[in-house]
Amino acid sequence: MTAPSPRDLTIAEAGDAIRAGRLSPVDLVDAFLDHIAAVEPAVKAFVTLLGEDARDGARAAEHEIQHGRYRGPLHGIPLVLKDIIATAGIRTTAGSRILANWVPDHDATVVARLAEAGAILLGKVTTHEFAFDIYTPPTCNPWDLERIPGGSSGGSAASVAGRMAPGAIGTDTGGSVRIPASLCGIVGLKPTYGRVSRHGVIPLSWSLDHVGTMGRTAGDAALLLDAIAGFDPKDTTSARADHPDAFEGLVKGVAGLCVGVPTNFFFDHLAAPVAARVHDAIQVLDRLGIRVVPVTVPKAHIVEIVGDTIGFPETSLYHRRWLRERPDDYSPTVRAGLQLGELCLATDYLQAQRLRAVVAQELMETLSDVDAIVTPTTPVVAIRQGQTSIAFDDGHEETALFAYCRLTYIANVTGFPAVSVPCGLDPDGLPVGLQLIGRPFDEGLLLRIAHAYQQETEWHGITPPVVRKADGARQPL
Repeated sequence: MTAPSPRDLTIAEAGDAIRAGRLSPVDLVDAFLDHIAAVEPAVKAFVTLLGEDARDGARAAEHEIQHGRYRGPLHGIPLVLKDIIATAGIRTTAGSRILANWVPDHDATVVARLAEAGAILLGKVTTHEFAFDIYTPPTCNPWDLERIPGGSSGGSAASVAGRMAPGAIGTDTGGSVRIPASLCGIVGLKPTYGRVSRHGVIPLSWSLDHVGTMGRTAGDAALLLDAIAGFDPKDTTSARADHPDAFEGLVKGVAGLCVGVPTNFFFDHLAAPVAARVHDAIQVLDRLGIRVVPVTVPKAHIVEIVGDTIGFPETSLYHRRWLRERPDDYSPTVRAGLQLGELCLATDYLQAQRLRAVVAQELMETLSDVDAIVTPTTPVVAIRQGQTSIAFDDGHEETALFAYCRLTYIANVTGFPAVSVPCGLDPDGLPVGLQLIGRPFDEGLLLRIAHAYQQETEWHGITPPVVRKADGARQPL
């Protein structure tokens, strides 16, 4: 076995070591850059790698800390950003030909807040074209290079799972943080709508978009959330709600909490290993002292059509000028989706907004009796590159996009917070995700449950094959 590397530390562990003087930010950044050089040719997660800039940032962070200007737990921590988040002076492509050479003159609010916290930008990572699908080419899943990482925050998830960054920022419109987190075996948090500013983030659907955090542990997702959450006058949808320190709240424990397991919709049409691992995880929650009860989630079956009837027109409106002036610069599938959005009637859009309010009200009623709802994150593990449909053992078949968004979309349509946490591997060694959905602005409670679960399990500590191969070590699964 190779000697432990700073690259293997979580954000919380690295932050503690930096604060105590046991780890230099320069050594930490160098460890990640060395590993990126070994793994990135296989995983293909980076659009722009900022190696020298990151080293300069690490030296600056080290100097500040040595001179008593310690900013907090992210000071000196290297992170990556999904490439739809504006970065001043750094190319932001949205995975597209349209913006292939766009260099913003401003930082997104989340970028500015991470910089204030002392974080170091390691690079920009891949997304599906304009965040419009679940494949994220050309990125590969670190658990099996022939499989997709999920999307559209696929580069964010693959870079964290592949140990090329300790944490990442992604966006989630129908599940785009949680889906790749599930498929790549990491934690992905979609906060409440309005909790994190979307200023400076290229929109997919402005009323469904959320900025989310990704890391190997719930604690790391919490640290990132604490840095970027809060009201922003530059975002008209930004909420003024108080944000209790999510990381500090992890120690409160979970005994006496209650979670609901849906008896409808969420456990229909699942791959058998996914169902088995999720039920195993629910048993762990029970052993932790969390009461587990059955619940019904009304109207869950209409969520996807409601979300699409809202999302497609909003997306088409944003792209309207480019779609007319530069249609050939879109891929055929994305162009078809944008054109589909233009066919939606205003009456359909308004009816979908009315139904959305009903779905949110009824989900809130369900959550009035439990602290969180527990479901699988995705009905299947990562599919193979190029696969477009999924056939289940019960004879049900659906497109890959529909299947992957089926269980996550409700949190976007309602705006409620949700987190995915790794809960096991299937017989092929591919990760399975457990989803927790909570009440608005209750991210801290969801992260407490996820943290408690991770304290009792070891799934988040297993390194993917691509990492083990790069290290020249063997680790039994």
